[in-house]
Amino acid sequence: MKQINPVTIWNDGQEKIASILMAKIIDDNLQSSCNFYYELCEGGQGTEENPLIKGISLISGNVPISGEDYLAWDNSNEAAYVYIAEKLNLTLI
Repeated sequence: MKQINPVTIWNDGQEKIASILMAKIIDDNLQSSCNFYYELCEGGQGTEENPLIKGISLISGNVPISGEDYLAWDNSNEAAYVYIAEKLNLTLI
Protein backbone atom coordinates (compact mmCIF):
# COMPACT_ATOMS: atom_id res chain seq x y z
CA MET A 1 0.00 0.00 0.00
CA LYS A 2 1.35 3.40 -1.00
CA GLN A 3 0.15 6.94 -0.54
CA ILE A 4 -0.41 8.92 -3.75
CA ASN A 5 -1.09 12.54 -4.56
CA PRO A 6 -4.87 12.72 -4.28
CA VAL A 7 -6.86 12.16 -7.48
CA THR A 8 -10.55 12.68 -8.09
CA ILE A 9 -12.49 9.55 -9.05
CA TRP A 10 -16.10 9.42 -10.25
CA ASN A 11 -17.64 6.69 -8.10
CA ASP A 12 -21.29 5.78 -7.73
CA GLY A 13 -22.48 9.15 -9.04
CA GLN A 14 -20.16 11.21 -6.86
CA GLU A 15 -16.69 12.70 -7.03
CA LYS A 16 -14.47 11.05 -4.42
CA ILE A 17 -10.79 11.45 -3.60
CA ALA A 18 -8.38 8.51 -3.88
CA SER A 19 -5.16 8.84 -1.89
CA ILE A 20 -4.07 5.20 -1.52
CA LEU A 21 -2.73 2.80 -4.16
CA MET A 22 -2.94 -0.88 -3.31
CA ALA A 23 -1.44 -3.54 -5.56
CA LYS A 24 -0.71 -7.26 -5.76
CA ILE A 25 0.48 -9.75 -8.33
CA ILE A 26 -2.33 -11.83 -9.75
CA ASP A 27 -0.41 -13.71 -12.45
CA ASP A 28 3.31 -14.14 -13.09
CA ASN A 29 4.75 -16.69 -15.52
CA LEU A 30 8.20 -16.13 -13.92
CA GLN A 31 9.76 -15.71 -17.36
CA SER A 32 8.39 -12.84 -19.41
CA SER A 33 5.18 -11.30 -18.06
CA CYS A 34 3.14 -10.47 -15.01
CA ASN A 35 -0.19 -8.82 -14.19
CA PHE A 36 -0.66 -6.51 -11.23
CA TYR A 37 -4.10 -5.95 -9.72
CA TYR A 38 -4.53 -2.45 -8.32
CA GLU A 39 -7.10 -0.50 -6.34
CA LEU A 40 -7.31 3.26 -5.84
CA CYS A 41 -8.83 3.84 -2.44
CA GLU A 42 -9.94 6.59 -0.13
CA GLY A 43 -7.64 7.09 2.81
CA GLY A 44 -8.97 6.04 6.19
CA GLN A 45 -8.33 7.48 9.61
CA GLY A 46 -4.71 6.60 10.30
CA THR A 47 -2.75 6.73 13.50
CA GLU A 48 0.77 7.93 14.19
CA GLU A 49 1.96 4.30 14.28
CA ASN A 50 0.00 3.32 11.14
CA PRO A 51 -0.70 6.45 9.06
CA LEU A 52 -1.87 4.58 5.93
CA ILE A 53 -5.28 3.04 6.36
CA LYS A 54 -7.21 1.80 3.35
CA GLY A 55 -10.66 3.26 3.04
CA ILE A 56 -13.29 2.43 0.42
CA SER A 57 -12.02 1.06 -2.90
CA LEU A 58 -13.06 3.51 -5.62
CA ILE A 59 -11.67 1.89 -8.76
CA SER A 60 -9.67 -1.21 -9.63
CA GLY A 61 -8.07 -2.88 -12.60
CA ASN A 62 -5.00 -4.63 -13.94
CA VAL A 63 -1.65 -3.36 -15.16
CA PRO A 64 0.42 -5.82 -17.22
CA ILE A 65 4.20 -5.81 -17.40
CA SER A 66 6.09 -7.72 -20.08
CA GLY A 67 9.05 -7.69 -22.43
CA GLU A 68 11.97 -5.43 -21.54
CA ASP A 69 10.02 -3.86 -18.67
CA TYR A 70 9.54 -7.29 -17.07
CA LEU A 71 13.18 -8.23 -17.56
CA ALA A 72 14.33 -4.91 -16.04
CA TRP A 73 11.99 -5.26 -13.02
CA ASP A 74 13.98 -6.29 -9.96
CA ASN A 75 10.96 -8.14 -8.48
CA SER A 76 10.76 -5.66 -5.61
CA ASN A 77 7.50 -4.27 -4.31
CA GLU A 78 8.85 -0.74 -4.55
CA ALA A 79 9.69 -1.08 -8.24
CA ALA A 80 6.27 -2.62 -8.89
CA TYR A 81 4.51 0.34 -7.24
CA VAL A 82 6.64 2.78 -9.25
CA TYR A 83 5.79 0.95 -12.48
CA ILE A 84 2.04 0.83 -11.71
CA ALA A 85 1.98 4.50 -10.70
CA GLU A 86 3.73 5.49 -13.92
CA LYS A 87 1.28 3.49 -16.05
CA LEU A 88 -1.71 5.04 -14.22
CA ASN A 89 -0.20 8.54 -14.28
CA LEU A 90 -0.13 8.74 -10.48
CA THR A 91 2.46 10.33 -8.21
CA LEU A 92 3.66 8.32 -5.23
CA ILE A 93 4.29 10.28 -2.04
